[in-house]
Amino acid sequence: MIEFLIHEESDSVGVATVDIKAGQTATGLYMDSQAQVTIDALDDIPLGHKLAMIDHKVDDSVIKYGSDIGKVVAEIKKGGHVHTQNLKTRRW
Repeated sequence: MIEFLIHEESDSVGVATVDIKAGQTATGLYMDSQAQVTIDALDDIPLGHKLAMIDHKVDDSVIKYGSDIGKVVAEIKKGGHVHTQNLKTRRW
């Protein structure tokens, strides 16, 4: 079962298509190549929320749809929940 989608191979996050539980090994699909990938979730990832595909340091860019969607304001480990607690827009 596919539990998250990654739009492009260059993206640093995927999007949960179901609720993912901390400790779960989740299966994802790269939409551009149709390649599958697995990742161990560090946190609960609610449906529609982002999952880190790589480690992110403070001030790193988060890439989704091949574009920079914001800056990291708190370290995010691979498999972590990417949301408002650790990601902010670069506009403000």
